[in-house]
Formats: sequence, C-alpha cells, structure tokens
Amino acid sequence: MVDYVIQDWQGQTAGNITVDLRAAKEESAAAIVHRALIRQLANARQGNHSSKTRSEVRGGGRKPWKQKGTGRARAGSIRSPLWRGGGVIFGPKPRDYSIKMNRKERRLALRTALVSRSADLVVVQEFADQISRPKTKDVVEALTRWGVEPGVKVLLITAERDQNVELSVRNLPNVKLITATNLNVFDLLNADRIVSTSAALEKIQEVYGG
Repeated sequence: MVDYVIQDWQGQTAGNITVDLRAAKEESAAAIVHRALIRQLANARQGNHSSKTRSEVRGGGRKPWKQKGTGRARAGSIRSPLWRGGGVIFGPKPRDYSIKMNRKERRLALRTALVSRSADLVVVQEFADQISRPKTKDVVEALTRWGVEPGVKVLLITAERDQNVELSVRNLPNVKLITATNLNVFDLLNADRIVSTSAALEKIQEVYGG
C-alpha cells in the first residue's frame, strides 16, 4: 500500500490517493518481471526474416564444368554456398518468437513493475480540460511544475484517450503517452519518471488490483 500526493495543473497539492497492489515476493520479483519483459520483447518480433538455401536460389541447375579433366575443383552447381551468389547455410527462416506466460503471472509481473517504480511516480489530476487546443509548450511547462526534470524519459498514463493531449505530446521525443488499459512492463521500466492521472491509477487499481 502506497500513498501518493495528487497535484493539480499548477503543481499544487490537490489531495491524496492510496494504491494497494499485491506485488511478488522480494526473492522472486526480479525473475518474474524479467520473464514478462523478455516475453513482451519476443512477442513484438515479426519473425519474417528469411534467407534462401541453395535449392531456392535461382539458377545453378547445370553443372558448370565437367567432373574431370579441367584441373579445377569438382562443382555441381554455381549456387553452392561456397560460391558468390549461392545459397546460405543455416540461414534465418520465418519463425514464431512468441513466449507463453500465464495470465496470473503477467498481471503479477505488471503489478510488481509498477510498485517497484513507486518512488518515480507522480500523480496528477485529470488535465485534458486544461488543454483547449494542441500545444506542446503547455505540457512541457506542466511537467516542470510537477517536478519532472527536463530531458528525462517520461511515461504519461491517462485514463482515456484525448486528441488534444495526444497531439500536444507527440512532438516530445522523451515523452510516451499510453492509457491505463495499455500498461506494460517495458514502458514502466524504460521510463525515468512516470506521470499518471489519478483516474488512471484508479482504473489500474480496479483492473489489476489483488
């Protein structure tokens, strides 16, 4: 159970929120989060890499020269892997990199990753109504008021999608915007600071609590 101070758009204290998420035991926390991270990265791979073997390379059906009498090494095809333009030995072929992980384990890893970043989490009020039109400068100034250092990687979590917010942050290379339903281990661990709205935290608590 962790208590957070909620900041408003101006950076002033606007209340408190308590988040109670059951994390993994200390001795197994790193292992389960690592497994979830490896699974996410592996499942993101397309696996469509492909190279041609000697049977798939075009040409090479005719024996380049007779077996004996030329003084050269015997050769049966110009598409041998030993030749330039030949096939590839043990080259990559399309494959599925996906890794399975139980749903309970995935949720436990996600809760554990979020709890481990509690010291870097900033909770703010819903601010979509404060941005009447897309303006990146307003978001940058708000992050500064919330105590987020300039230049650090920021994960911004909102409860719902808002077009003005999305357009305001999309030009910031160090800010990634996701909704509470798209929470994932990689983004939680990759960010230097995490900024979440109170409504997003409540939704996370509702979906992943316990």
